[in-house]
Amino acid sequence: MTAFINHRVFSAEPQILYVLATPLGNLRDITLRALDILASVDLILAEDTRITARLLTHYGITTPTRALHRHNERQNIAFVLESLRHGQSVALVSDAGTPAISDPGARLVAAVRDAQLRVSPIPGASALTAAISATGLVAERHFFVGFLPPQKKACNALLERLHILHAMPLRAALIFYEAPHRVRDTAEKLVHYFGATRPLIIARELTKTFETIARISLGDAPAWIAAHPETECGEIVLILDIDIDDEAEILTDEALARWLPALLEELSPARAARVAAASTGIERAVIYEEILRLGKLKAAD
Repeated sequence: MTAFINHRVFSAEPQILYVLATPLGNLRDITLRALDILASVDLILAEDTRITARLLTHYGITTPTRALHRHNERQNIAFVLESLRHGQSVALVSDAGTPAISDPGARLVAAVRDAQLRVSPIPGASALTAAISATGLVAERHFFVGFLPPQKKACNALLERLHILHAMPLRAALIFYEAPHRVRDTAEKLVHYFGATRPLIIARELTKTFETIARISLGDAPAWIAAHPETECGEIVLILDIDIDDEAEILTDEALARWLPALLEELSPARAARVAAASTGIERAVIYEEILRLGKLKAAD
């Protein structure tokens, strides 16, 4: 049985960094404890102080704010640590949702913990959990990718590795965050790496007036996005589900040569052989011989 703490009002305690979730867009999605903490901390670190000001003004909160974003996070760490050591309490917020999840804050949180100071989460809105909860996924497991790298080579390398994961017995749904101006290009890349038949969920503007959650075939996604230009506005979550009618994909001998080099970049030869054998049904000894052959070819190069 869950035990609930029944406090009417919370007050921030000294020397604590509060990692605090804020609404995705609907201001009513703030929690009561989050409002208590925002009103009682000494300082609020905000990804964009102008955006956070709208939330604070709406609820009559006058706590001072300071910008902390991906370009100045490292430089702010010493200041925050000094503030905490001097007995101040600090809240960390992003523009929307939960900080440090594909948003600034992870470096700061790690530095505060390394300094033996307390970090306390104030949970609430998250685009990740909101999208998963409202889509009825077939997959029982989820792999959160976040934003794909903007560089083409790094993006393709990551998608290649994710393709391996998606084909293995883990059978996880892959979850991406994407910027509106890149969503069509990303959809085309996903078709290239994962084929046209996978179900894709496009969730945009969650909790806002024009909230959209659509489930379509991955192959239809580029055309669907082109037919719905509003999709290329606002924040977007893409979820690549597994097909309920599909049996687990079995890698063939022909595909083995393609997957092994990628596996060997991440795993030892013995471990790579075990993983490939479990996924393909090919005997581990046969796969290990192929690994040795690949090593000789690489040495010859």
